[in-house]
Amino acid sequence: MQLVINTRGSFLKKSNNCFLVKTDEKTFEVSADKIDSILITTSATITTDAIQFAVENNIDIIFLDYFGNPYGRVWHSKLGSTTLIRRRQLEAANEDTGFYLAREWISRKIEDQINLLKDLKKNRPEQKETLEQYIARMEVLLESLKHMKGTLDHKRGSIMGIEGMASQAYFDAINSTMPDAWKFKGRSRDPARDGFNCLLNYGYGVLYSQVERSCIIAGLDPYVGFLHTDNYNKRSFVFDLIELFRAHIDKTVINLFMKRQVNEKYFDPIPGGLYMNKEGKAVLIGAINEMLDKEIDYRGRNVKIRNTIQMECHTIANKLIK
Repeated sequence: MQLVINTRGSFLKKSNNCFLVKTDEKTFEVSADKIDSILITTSATITTDAIQFAVENNIDIIFLDYFGNPYGRVWHSKLGSTTLIRRRQLEAANEDTGFYLAREWISRKIEDQINLLKDLKKNRPEQKETLEQYIARMEVLLESLKHMKGTLDHKRGSIMGIEGMASQAYFDAINSTMPDAWKFKGRSRDPARDGFNCLLNYGYGVLYSQVERSCIIAGLDPYVGFLHTDNYNKRSFVFDLIELFRAHIDKTVINLFMKRQVNEKYFDPIPGGLYMNKEGKAVLIGAINEMLDKEIDYRGRNVKIRNTIQMECHTIANKLIK
């Protein structure tokens, strides 16, 4: 499970074999054996004993900013696996391997988006024709991507161009299914201009921290990207891999709206957009953790979604060193 600290002024310390959390409203303990990670989303105090205890138990501590973007984490200083994986990752970025992996990841992302739209279509006969048009447009783009050949240096822009056009069609399709009160005009970030994007951005931030953790454990370098290019302190590889899992967050957020579990009181206005407050974060993070603990069919096995992220990273690492 993920221990979430989202109450301003919270205090976290070690107590025997547990983490003890104190707020103005309550005090409780959680066994270290039950925790995979600790997510801190607001102003809080944490003792050095708690930090050491987390490191010793392979529990990472993640800090999210105002908009849900991870800005730091406490993690042990050991390599997740053999250095050979990182060496091969650097080499693969300039070889055919890098191109084929990047093309595969974006193809799978678009396939997931199409499947999500097909699920939405099943329960919306009045929107069937509209959704089918968007799906058809995305399927054409997907086929174009699957048949693309070349190198990353020459085709990076083309891959990202197809991904961008597919995403525009995808979010236009989702918008067509949203309740009138929650319609949105495309993607918006930092700040989000509407409730849908506010939830989506924060959800992606939580997912980002999960993907980065899985990269580290698998021995992959978060900074050596294939599709996303190098930049100072940019975790390009995490941006690459998160594409494989975004649909899980999309579906979680869409379900919250469709089940009328989103309330206007979850958002506070800020210059240029909206900010999700403590109450809204609690609802979203609760839904995300429930989703991550759900079992799905993964390569013939029932596996929790959060574990598929780690397994996917190990699979990629193994491909690189074969």
